[in-house]
Amino acid sequence: MKKYLIVALLAVFVVGVSSYAFADLKLLPTSLKVLVLDELGNPVEGAEVSLFKSEKDYRAGTNLLVKKTSDKNGEVVFKKLKVSEYFVHADFDGKTNIGGGVLTEKLVEGRINKVNTIVQ
Repeated sequence: MKKYLIVALLAVFVVGVSSYAFADLKLLPTSLKVLVLDELGNPVEGAEVSLFKSEKDYRAGTNLLVKKTSDKNGEVVFKKLKVSEYFVHADFDGKTNIGGGVLTEKLVEGRINKVNTIVQ
């Protein structure tokens, strides 16, 4: 019985120390994964996806932060972003995501944040 108590206390100690030691350690950069879909919900390969910091820049098409092209799964990953909201513009073959998801929520630091957008 004493043996089990020692093992249990040791386990609690290790978990407590490890959670404290790694609380400020950032293993992943803050990222945003955008999934571009068509009207039917199918992934869109080759869509140009742009990020803007403000609505003013988004509407004017100025001060572009970064632009990437979606892969065969319709995904684009933007890495090493600041914790903020972003305006996403997706364009494919004359179709855009206007009205289908433009503003992200504030990104969570150290995570891969995900958002879907529809081009129509």
